[in-house]
Amino acid sequence: MKKRIYIILFCISAAILGCKEIKTESKEKQKLLSETELKPQKEQQDSIIEKYLKNGAWKYWVYSQEWQSEVDKGLAQDSTIAYLWQQKAMPLIKQGKYEIGLEYINKAVKYDREEWQDYRAFTKCIFAKTYREAIIDFQDCKKRYGNAFVMDHSYDFYIGLSYLQLNEFEQAEKVFKMDFDRVIANKGKDWFHHLDLFYFGISKYELKKYQEAIEIFDLALEIYPEFSDVQAYKAICLSKLGRKEEAIELDRLAELNGKAGNSINEDNVIYEWYPYQMRWKK
Repeated sequence: MKKRIYIILFCISAAILGCKEIKTESKEKQKLLSETELKPQKEQQDSIIEKYLKNGAWKYWVYSQEWQSEVDKGLAQDSTIAYLWQQKAMPLIKQGKYEIGLEYINKAVKYDREEWQDYRAFTKCIFAKTYREAIIDFQDCKKRYGNAFVMDHSYDFYIGLSYLQLNEFEQAEKVFKMDFDRVIANKGKDWFHHLDLFYFGISKYELKKYQEAIEIFDLALEIYPEFSDVQAYKAICLSKLGRKEEAIELDRLAELNGKAGNSINEDNVIYEWYPYQMRWKK
């Protein structure tokens, strides 16, 4: 009797394992089939990009109608190519045509969310200045992909910056502190970016934590000693703490460095004035 039961159980186990093997094999076949089907589509899309971007739009001035016309020709061939939508949007965004530019970026996100959603969130934060929308987009990116990077900064950096611009200073400080601690834990202080530290310091300055702000500003100045914007806000903090002579001296140095061009040095600063960036009269 027991022997018969063991035989039955063995047969059931074998059947289950057999089903699992069949399912696994089926999934592998589906994956291979999917890749086989997608390969011609990718090759076709690559040829469209080659023809209408590399040998088309990119041969013209980025802000020209010819650029837009060549991209449109590519989209007429295949409107699902996310990169074409991004290339159509990018010049418009840099010209300050945010509304129409974001319509095209939305198309890029529709067809390749993983590649372009954080770019859209960045655009909302730095260019369009729709900070609440930027926060929503970046928080969704974090849920999907983790706290990754776009344009040299983490998603949390842009979330913190957005809160700063909404005058939600405590929330901004909290997010910047979280990002600060992450760098310390995973990389060490040598991996700090001076702009991350600048805005972390600004959040403390806005909360009237002047000594703490100075400590963060000093870390930024270790990386970028001539950073005029940091020097200017540190001077304000020194003044608030009653250290008037130090403040006056540092403010003079900040002005000299600012007029010499030692300010925020992000790539996109040629298109947009960054939050809290000082304006020095020459």
